[in-house]
Order: sequence, then structure tokens, then C-alpha cells
Amino acid sequence: MILGPAHVGPPPFSWGPLRVQELEERIRSTREATICALNQMLDLKDLNTGVHSTRLAEWAVRVGQQLGLEENALADVEVAALLHDAGKVGVPDAILKKPGPLDPDEWRVMRMHPEFSWAVLRLVPGLERASLYALHHHEKWNGSGYPSGLAGEDIPIGSRIVSVIDAFDAMVASRPYKAGLPLEEALHRLRRDCGTHFDRAVVENFIPIASAEMPSVFAATGVSRETEI
Repeated sequence: MILGPAHVGPPPFSWGPLRVQELEERIRSTREATICALNQMLDLKDLNTGVHSTRLAEWAVRVGQQLGLEENALADVEVAALLHDAGKVGVPDAILKKPGPLDPDEWRVMRMHPEFSWAVLRLVPGLERASLYALHHHEKWNGSGYPSGLAGEDIPIGSRIVSVIDAFDAMVASRPYKAGLPLEEALHRLRRDCGTHFDRAVVENFIPIASAEMPSVFAATGVSRETEI
């Protein structure tokens, strides 16, 4: 007796792929919830920080897009811009809110905050690269920054983006111990420090955004342009 070829049907159903997809979704949701929780923690620490970080995140992503970064890298830039100062939770309020200049010992503590940020963010699955962007956001193009003294393109691109936008935001923002700089003066300082502190390409892509959007930023936060800059 000759048997015909065995019937080949579809493979048996497996829950495996669905289980993997479910686990990936849970990890993604947990990561997003952790990011939101950390940002909320910063907001509770200092109400100015929440607005500051959210604004930075939006600008950082747009600069990254203009520089041609891929989606995964943009997501890491967004997180780093949002949470680069998470480590300031480890800095005493007496230093963070000191109305005058910091002494050398206080500066040593303050300069540790990028390392504190890295130590926290690197523990969250999927934020390993974002944690490195946060770690190096105070590096300078000429190698004089901290914590590692990296220079030029050895500084991660995400860190270079956050560095420029963070510096600009610090310049124009008013604090209890200083008045914010006028917009044009802040932009002048960014241009002046290209090649020493900042990546020129990042600055050139950021300046049009800042020039166009500062009035709407102040309107959204209830601060007049005249009062703030």
C-alpha cells in the first residue's frame, strides 16, 4: 500500500509570542511610569524644575530630529533632557537654594549630581543610554567639563544637546538669587561659547527654536516677556 504525502497543516497554536509581547508591554509601561514618577519627584522637590525639564525635553527632541538622530536615540535624548537633574535630589537644599555663590566644598557636592542621576537612571531597564546622556551633560567641547573631562565628539550627542538647552534655560530663567538674562544676551553667549563649551551644530539648530518660542513659553507659564527677559 502506498501512502500519500502527510497532510501539513498550520503549526499548533502557541501562547509563546503573545506572552513575550505581553511582557514587553509591561516593561514598557513600567519604564514610562518610572519616568513620570521621577519627574514628579523633581516637581515636588522644586516646582520650577518640572516646567524646566518638560520644556527642555521638547526642545531637545526637536534639535535631535534636525540633527538626524534615529527614533531610539530621540527617545533617550527626551528622557535625559527630562531627568538629567534627577541627581539633585541627592544634593542638600542648603546648597541647591543657597542665595549666594557656592564655596569650593559646596561646588564639589553640586558637581556630583550628574553621577547621582546616572546611578538612578541606569537601574531602569531601557534607560542605559539615557543615563549616560545625563551623566555627561556638563561636559564641555574643549574637555574642561565634568565629571569625565570628555571633549568634542567623545561627548555623547545626547549630552551635547542637553548641555546647550540646559545652559540656555539657566541663563534666561530668573531665580531668587539672580535675574534672568535678556534673550539676545543668552543667545550671544551660546554663540560665543561654540567650540569651547558647546557643539556648534547643536547651537545652530537650537537658536531658531529659542528665538521663535520664548514668548509662548513665558505666556504658558504666566510670566510676561518683559518681566522675565
